[in-house]
Order: sequence, then C-alpha cells, then structure tokens
Amino acid sequence: MLPEIDEIQRKRKSLGLTQKELAALVNVSQSLIAKIETKKVNPSYRIVKKIFDTFEELEKKSRITAKNLLTSNVVFARKNDKLRKCMELMRKHGYSQLPIIDRNNVVGSISEKTILDLISKSERISKILNKKAFEVMEEAFPIVKEDEGLPVILTLLQSNHAVLVSKKGKIVGIITKADLLKATNNK
Repeated sequence: MLPEIDEIQRKRKSLGLTQKELAALVNVSQSLIAKIETKKVNPSYRIVKKIFDTFEELEKKSRITAKNLLTSNVVFARKNDKLRKCMELMRKHGYSQLPIIDRNNVVGSISEKTILDLISKSERISKILNKKAFEVMEEAFPIVKEDEGLPVILTLLQSNHAVLVSKKGKIVGIITKADLLKATNNK
C-alpha cells in the first residue's frame, strides 16, 4: 500500500528536491508534480508508485552506513606484541586504540587508556611496557557489516572505543567516535 498523496510534497522537500528535479527523475512534467501537490489533479496509481519508488531509492542512497564512515587503513597489534610496540603503533598512526589479532582473527583490543591506567598503578613502567598485549587486552571491538546503518553504529560506540567493519568475513575498516565527528563536519 502506498503512502498518502499528501506526503509527496513533504517527502520531496525532505530529500531536498525541487519539483523540476523530481519530475525529471520520474519522467513527468514539472507542472504535473505541481498539480499533484496542490491537489488539482488525481494522478494514476502508476505515477504515484513511481514517485514513491523514486523517494525510496533516493533515501537508500543517502543513508549513512558503515561503508560511508570507516577508515580503511586498519592497524592491528598482534596478541604477542609488547605494550611498548602497541604504544608505538598508536603514536605512529595517530590512533588511541587498536584491535588485537591472532592468526588474522580479532581476539581483543587495547587502548591508550588501558595502558595509561596500568602505568599509573605501577612503579615500574618498563615492566608494564614489556607485558604482552594478550595479558592486558580488553574485549574485541564489535564487528558490523559494511551496510550497517548509523543508528546501530552510534549505539555500539556508546560502550566501545571502536567498531570494526567487515565485508565477506574480512575486516575492511574501523570506525571510531572521531570518524563520526569527521563525517558530521563533511555534511
């Protein structure tokens, strides 16, 4: 069942389309769109369906997904890497957290906060920095598919440092809160 015809103008405006642009997409005249919106004509089911199908297609294209947000250069630490190396990787790449892998499987995560908390509780920094990642790692970051929508990603980032993005079972990117902030600045 189609939405009400009264919705056409509201939907068109919410998508930032002019009557002329919508008419071109639907392959009708701009005057027909104007007449439909002002209720001066009762359009056929076929035209109304085509209008709403066009709206649906445009909404899908403009939907923010993990693929739109991810950073594709994922830097991993290995589970046997010393914390010293993890810190060097973070500093070198400008990250505050890293996923930990073992034989190409994500097994945990490490963050600057975790390392700094350990250092603040110890008198021997060198002892902490020589620990291996698996000895102090936290839970692995959640993994979403690249077509996952923004609401799910936002929810996951409320309780995680990052979200990993997969495509066909392979990690292809990472999303952090900083990536979300960059994306909102680009809108």
